[in-house]
Amino acid sequence: AGVERFILISTDKAVRPTNVMGASKRLAEMVVQDLAKRSRKTVFSMVRFGNVLGSSGSVVPLFKEQIKQGGPITLTHEDVTRYFMTVAEAVHLVLLAGSFAAPGPGGGDVFVLDMGKPMRIRDLAEQMISAAGYTVRDETRPEGDIEIRMIGLRPGEKLHEELLIGAGLLTTPHAKILRARENSLSELDMAKALQSLRNAMATGDAQAARAVAVTYVEGYQVADAGPKAGLVVR
Repeated sequence: AGVERFILISTDKAVRPTNVMGASKRLAEMVVQDLAKRSRKTVFSMVRFGNVLGSSGSVVPLFKEQIKQGGPITLTHEDVTRYFMTVAEAVHLVLLAGSFAAPGPGGGDVFVLDMGKPMRIRDLAEQMISAAGYTVRDETRPEGDIEIRMIGLRPGEKLHEELLIGAGLLTTPHAKILRARENSLSELDMAKALQSLRNAMATGDAQAARAVAVTYVEGYQVADAGPKAGLVVR
């Protein structure tokens, strides 16, 4: 339809996913990889974001609100770490990835931002409490102002995120933007996966939809979603 470049916004949660959101993102990546192999005009690529600071659902606005309310700040685990990037970095990554992507069968690359080392969320919470002019209250500091409370990992939540499925990163003209070639499905397997998903959507069969992800997404295991979990199509 005259589209020159297509960029899929993906996530680090697509790497060996432990929940449906991550698995669906990886399936979307594989669709884009398949399209890249067969496209003669449109250049396809993908970018994997870490956590974008200040975006909807980010821990930063959540922690700010919890501090404003006097606490507690809720963490799922003491040792959880995440990669972070700013909104400006996210926008920059998308724009440059579009220009770096290769046309033709060599396309379908995954671009990631060098975000440095992942940050321990506990450390972020303590820094935000301190920046707001308060002190931390926990088991070792019962006299502090704002409590940090552990609530346990949610189903499918990882302690640490990854950026790549395969090993090795390739450079790009930008020192902070890296490129990777991830494994992809054959055209036949991709067609089978998509048809199975269409059939599951048509019948509202959540188990069949999850089975597609288990079959085709590397490392994905279905968590117990309960017998009444339905298939939601958005």
